[in-house]
Amino acid sequence: MSQSQADVTIDELGVLHIKGVLDHSSGPLLRQQGEALIRANTAKTLELNCAEVEKSSSVGLALLLAFMRDGQKYGKTVEVSQLPEDMRKIAEVCGLTEILGIEP
Repeated sequence: MSQSQADVTIDELGVLHIKGVLDHSSGPLLRQQGEALIRANTAKTLELNCAEVEKSSSVGLALLLAFMRDGQKYGKTVEVSQLPEDMRKIAEVCGLTEILGIEP
């Protein structure tokens, strides 16, 4: 199942890594994991690295936006990096490139 294939972790540098398949079955658990990591981290700026995302539906973009909102809620900035091409294309179609801080 997708849930076991996807997770959000944080490394020793404070970079959040989202990996696996981001879809309707993995989304709820990733949402909880990500918010907990963002809340617990003391850094004012967090990087959300998407390099290990294997596949994503629009759920993946919804997660990124939710993590950015979590950052705001806890007084932090969440910056997205290494967005895979499929997610980038969805972001362009949905008009989210500016919000996500990525180049169209």
